[in-house]
Amino acid sequence: MRGISKSFRGVAANDAISLSIATGEILGFLGENGAGKTTLMNILYGLYQPEAGEIRINGDVVHIRSPLGAIALGIGMVHQHFMLVQNHSALENIALGYRRTPFFFPQKKLRNVVFDLSHKFNFALDPMKMIWELSAGEQQRVEILKALLNGADLMILDEPTSVLTPTEAADLFETLRRMKAAGHLVILISHKLDEILSICDRVLVLRKGRVVGEAAVAGVNKIDLARMMVGREVLFDMQRDPVASAAPVLDVDHVTVHGDKGVPAIRDLSFCILESEIFGIAGVSGNGQRELAEAVTGLRRVEAGRVVVRGLDMTNQGARAVFDAGVAHVPEERMKLGIAPGLPLYENAVLKQHHRTKFFNRFLMAQRALKQHARQVVSRFQVAAPAIDVQTNHLSGGNIQKLILGRELSENPTLLVASHPTYGLDVGATEYLRRQLLLHRKRGGAVLLISEDLEEIMGLCDRIAVLFHGEFMGILKAEDANLQDIGLMMAGAARASSGSAPGAAG
Repeated sequence: MRGISKSFRGVAANDAISLSIATGEILGFLGENGAGKTTLMNILYGLYQPEAGEIRINGDVVHIRSPLGAIALGIGMVHQHFMLVQNHSALENIALGYRRTPFFFPQKKLRNVVFDLSHKFNFALDPMKMIWELSAGEQQRVEILKALLNGADLMILDEPTSVLTPTEAADLFETLRRMKAAGHLVILISHKLDEILSICDRVLVLRKGRVVGEAAVAGVNKIDLARMMVGREVLFDMQRDPVASAAPVLDVDHVTVHGDKGVPAIRDLSFCILESEIFGIAGVSGNGQRELAEAVTGLRRVEAGRVVVRGLDMTNQGARAVFDAGVAHVPEERMKLGIAPGLPLYENAVLKQHHRTKFFNRFLMAQRALKQHARQVVSRFQVAAPAIDVQTNHLSGGNIQKLILGRELSENPTLLVASHPTYGLDVGATEYLRRQLLLHRKRGGAVLLISEDLEEIMGLCDRIAVLFHGEFMGILKAEDANLQDIGLMMAGAARASSGSAPGAAG
């Protein structure tokens, strides 16, 4: 790719970017949120058209007008969110995405081809299983097989380990090494610097739509990469000061919660969170984390058991009552559940608080108070925005997350429920948000932190619970936890020793 430029509404997303990749090479692709990584890869995959520059394959200029054109040229892409039909089998999904799928008996004719390709890359996969029966790692293998079957020589992987256990991530990296040995080219987009350093040959760094660094991985470290990404030093080791035992803030007592399909997603779960404690819940997505967070914050009905906040039974009292009792919530889907995207920033800064007297003047909203509050949140939490009346969906993902966290912490809540608070954010925004969680802990607040990032869980939390199929496989003190044990528990392959009782408070 040479001199690629692309802009949206007059704002440059890619500014004369050039990159190259050779046969049998894994290229790491880094950059802050909004740096232009996804835009550039969408151009390479034919989803966008560049305004300037050219793409060459084996020295020949090509014009990629669509994903079909990219596939025909040997380019495949595995998106961050899998593009699979849940109620179809893995083989049916592969057949749907294969350019040469025969009209008659497609599964029968493709079965042996898929088995052979799975064996070549050592994929442990039953192609006859339904997608919903497969783990996240197995679903990812289906996506990779779809691309390889179409003859992909160049594979683009966007945040490939975001929903994987450590064991599944290690399996993926072994697959990438096999692909490299077979002569495939791989572009790996990741926010996890350790992954880039462990698997890639070279790394390219973008900032504000421009290339600001390129290096052989063997010659750089995490600090170097972070400095290139954000233009300053980034702290990776958060200082978690010891605190004395304190009073309980949240008691979850033998709680059962149903999922969207009416079957239990959380089964007879008990735990307690104390003042000045960050209690982490680790686990692969889909094991009941969302349902638990919604039950605690009043968004989902509790079928059995109790949710107690500061001695008050808040079971099924509703979201407003729970919020008024001192429970704040950073939801996992920030665009869908965290903000009203079409409203201005200053109105989003008071969502859930607009009914309070200081923001409500009889029949009308107190505009001056609203805007003053928004300015305070923007200033205190370093939200980068041109003005407080800008539409909120025009902000970057990191700044939207800062706005949500600032709104939720502005009233100094007793308990903050934070679901995947740094998911998809760059190292600069991640560092800032993690620091805010530790500051809340230092001020005496409690945090229920739900995350799939084990580095985050182990770096921030005082105690760590591992959730699998709606049950705790164990609760560990941070100093007793290690990645291998947590990874086994996340996969349901082991439980903690009986000394770490699931209901234990400390």
